Amino acid sequence: MNLVPLVIAVALGVQGVVVPMRTIDQGPYSHIDEARQVTVRSADEWAQIWRAHAPEKPLPPVDFSREMVVGVFLGTRPTAGYSVEIVGTREAAGALVVEYRVSSPGRDAMTAQVLTMPYHLVAVPKHAFAVKFEKVP
Repeated sequence: MNLVPLVIAVALGVQGVVVPMRTIDQGPYSHIDEARQVTVRSADEWAQIWRAHAPEKPLPPVDFSREMVVGVFLGTRPTAGYSVEIVGTREAAGALVVEYRVSSPGRDAMTAQVLTMPYHLVAVPKHAFAVKFEKVP
């Protein structure tokens, strides 16, 4: 048993066990223009989400016998400079908690006047737990 994630969690004061994750895709431009959080547990669901998100890109492989995908889409933002990052996942109180951070451009920032749709998709080990998304500072 690898105790390193648990030791890190305890050291950081995190309640629960840290769950490993890998980024599948992240960036400022998605075709999904409404804010939403997704939990994908099957290849069919994955193909549907991916077609809505990035129909021009090939579908990234995910082994749904061992993994599932969680993601955050911020929806349409009025300028460049917005982003979202899933910063951690952990098991706590019978749920998989997905922690994410949202960044916005500063009040005086010079930004491109272009619509953006920030997103982050990660693969995590397959869990039967409920999934809760938690915005962190």
